[in-house]
Amino acid sequence: MKRRETIKSMLVGGIAGPLFIAGCQPEHADVKIKGKESTPGPYGRTDKEKEHDAKVYASKFLTEHELATIAVLCDLILPATATAGSATDAGVPEFMDFIVKDITSHQLPIRGGLMWLDHRSGRLFDTNFISCNMQQQKQILDEIAYPDDVAPELAQGAEFFSRMRNLVLTGYYTTRMGIDDLGYQGNVANVWDGVPEDVLAKHGMSYEKEWLAKCVDQSKRDVLAQWDEEGRLVE
Repeated sequence: MKRRETIKSMLVGGIAGPLFIAGCQPEHADVKIKGKESTPGPYGRTDKEKEHDAKVYASKFLTEHELATIAVLCDLILPATATAGSATDAGVPEFMDFIVKDITSHQLPIRGGLMWLDHRSGRLFDTNFISCNMQQQKQILDEIAYPDDVAPELAQGAEFFSRMRNLVLTGYYTTRMGIDDLGYQGNVANVWDGVPEDVLAKHGMSYEKEWLAKCVDQSKRDVLAQWDEEGRLVE
């Protein structure tokens, strides 16, 4: 099974619930990076929440180099496929920029992890991470992608990459692009036409035609039931 399909199956099955971290980026927010001003867009927020968001957008934490490195990491974790865009296509780097400013407990681990990544790249390839080619980048990430098997001297990198991976998945699969990629349609009303006949027969039961006409007629699904004073169904 391909990596993205594995991730999708985990999310749909509810296994990855802990990955979804509080404080997700408000939907429809017009967030820009690379030093440009960011302003919140029109979405359903209270005045107090809007004031908070405005302060977050106006603040600065990540440098341009750090944001560029995050963008590369995002697409290495979730690249584009034939049916869905990449993490950067979904605006995940902008989500990361917001989250790191909004939830300050991420700041030291993310900044330290990005420094670690450049240091590791320098030791192996004499350059920083974003200047490496994709094969070199993947070689570094392969070293830290599986925390249970990582070498002790790479533990800091593994912890950072786990955090990054969780945030990227959170950012991507809470966007319209990610939701569409999952095929999630939300709550949809079912059309119930009674217990299947083979199941009824197995238990020696059957519906009365009069009851079926009153209760399992889909043409009347929007009609409210009427009951008499003794609690009997009228129509």
